[in-house]
Amino acid sequence: MRSTAPDGLWPRVRAALNWINLSTPLGLAVARFGGATPERHERGTWIAGGYRWPVPVASAFTVGNVVCSRHDVEWLRARPELLAHEDRHCSQYAACLGPAMVPLYLASAGLSWVVTGDHASLNPFERLAGLVSGGYPPPRPPRWRRRVHHLDRLAAM
Repeated sequence: MRSTAPDGLWPRVRAALNWINLSTPLGLAVARFGGATPERHERGTWIAGGYRWPVPVASAFTVGNVVCSRHDVEWLRARPELLAHEDRHCSQYAACLGPAMVPLYLASAGLSWVVTGDHASLNPFERLAGLVSGGYPPPRPPRWRRRVHHLDRLAAM
């Protein structure tokens, strides 16, 4: 009996959903227009090294099933934790019906930045993908808690 895939059926379903919802074709276009060269990778994903646009500011980012990076493909392959983080974003695109994830992600990142001062601490997309595996620092408390803690320390002096 032939195995469906080492990681089960979900990567194939996710890849199909992200083609149907157009997020993977969008990701391939973003990669190409950004000067990156997409290559097929594991679990139905593509990796694209050599991305040259200045935004987003990240070592890697995902659109659909396409992981883009300013670094080369070998740099990405040498970071399995980062690829696992980006792989989780692929699943998020499928769950959010594709390109609809972009405004949801941006709103979550904006709210996180307003509350904590960084775009990942309260961003459910980054938290569910794994902050540590994505290279993010531990979550920061809300700004008002840091102020209260700072005032407590001053009062103790």
